[in-house]
Amino acid sequence: MTGTPGAFHFPAPPPLGLYVHLPWCLRKCPYCDFNSHPLRGALPEAAYVDALLQDLETELPLVWGRTVETLFIGGGTPSLLSPEELARLLSGIRARVPCRPGLEITLEANPGTVDQARFEGFRAAGVNRLSLGVQSFDDAALRRLGRIHDATEARGAIAAARRAGFERINIDLMFGLPGQALDQALADLEAAIAQDTGHLSWYQLTIEPNTAFAREPPSLPDADRLADMQEAGAERLAAAGLAAYEVSAWCRPGQACRHNLNYWRFGDYIGIGAGAHGKLTLAGEGRILRRRRRRHPRDYLAATDRLAGERSLTPADALFEYMLNALRLRAGFTPAAFEAATGLPWALAEPRVARLVERGLLEQAGDGPSAVVRPSPRGRDLLDDLVASFLDGGE
Repeated sequence: MTGTPGAFHFPAPPPLGLYVHLPWCLRKCPYCDFNSHPLRGALPEAAYVDALLQDLETELPLVWGRTVETLFIGGGTPSLLSPEELARLLSGIRARVPCRPGLEITLEANPGTVDQARFEGFRAAGVNRLSLGVQSFDDAALRRLGRIHDATEARGAIAAARRAGFERINIDLMFGLPGQALDQALADLEAAIAQDTGHLSWYQLTIEPNTAFAREPPSLPDADRLADMQEAGAERLAAAGLAAYEVSAWCRPGQACRHNLNYWRFGDYIGIGAGAHGKLTLAGEGRILRRRRRRHPRDYLAATDRLAGERSLTPADALFEYMLNALRLRAGFTPAAFEAATGLPWALAEPRVARLVERGLLEQAGDGPSAVVRPSPRGRDLLDDLVASFLDGGE
């Protein structure tokens, strides 16, 4: 399968999100492989907001007539931005691109960089959802992870966010930490559940290349202990009334992150900021583009052309990327959803899906365009292998 214009057929493009990346943090965590850079001196926030808005303008010809459905500001540590510059950014975005009424605007925040006044400023600027990088409520674990906050500050940040008027708050929490025992992982999870934020991103610490932990690996729990943590934690989350809607995302009704759901459903998104990636469907041309920005903030700020590269997806790319995302969802997907998001006929995926159903890795309920396809419990346990089946040359 080759990537040629017109290889995809879209009645309409998929929903559109906007991702904004702020690349600075106060200190690089030893497990972090994101495009983040320890801040040296004052944050050049006014210049960076100017650059972000100029960057957005270069994307506008590719999205004329489309509405931004969700907005996510990630990093790095976006809560380093002052509320005033954040307000200028958000008003500048609204002036340049149509936004959905009641737009979900998520801001990632580090508990060590915020207080109630700052939260109030973010809320007044238009942010209506927070994602707090807590990672653990155990002070010793936080020190091993290189975090700049402690458990008291984490709890204080959650309380301050509530007082500032935030009703939608996510806690990022990791398990499988260096030296962590099962009871410690569950105690961490209990502490997070007790905060009753309505959304919890609970995921396993993994050692990524080009990180401090990769250079000097810590002692992590073995596979059996990790499996015990995951099984016992899932039971506890379900008992607390939180439903898993994605591999590592748990929430109460109405609290799912709409921006992330758009990723997992293979929706479109503009990506602006240093190192940001985007995916845009050009329905009239039958193309799907992947675009990426200059990675280093110094280069990004200095450039007049901030685009570092782009490529058109092939049908094989789109098939694999769709499954890479959609198979993370507990609700699964339908053939109709596959065709709408990829612009490809279901016949391209159907033979592999049928073989994987026979092998017990996928389940299919119903027939035709509205059939529901989802990983089986065994398929969820072997998700990497299941996804790899959709690579060219795979199953």
